[in-house]
Amino acid sequence: MARLILILAAIVDLLLAGLLVAVSGFVLGSGPESIRATGWVAAGWIAMLAFSIVAPVAGFALHSFGRPAGGILVAWLPPAVALIAVSLPPPY
Repeated sequence: MARLILILAAIVDLLLAGLLVAVSGFVLGSGPESIRATGWVAAGWIAMLAFSIVAPVAGFALHSFGRPAGGILVAWLPPAVALIAVSLPPPY
């Protein structure tokens, strides 16, 4: 059962990474329709992208070391952080 939950978390994490890449031009780009975010916003964006790719790998690693609950928690952390980030008011 834990492996199934980890597989679902990996799918959700990869979909989140794809969404971050797809809309990155609107946030970090220099076009007229972007918000031209720089500095900490760009660093946070890149960190979230990296974490959404690394989290499922870490979750499966923890599962293989005999800690399935920790693996599930780590694997589902990026979607939880993304939901919290979406619910915050915009900084401008």
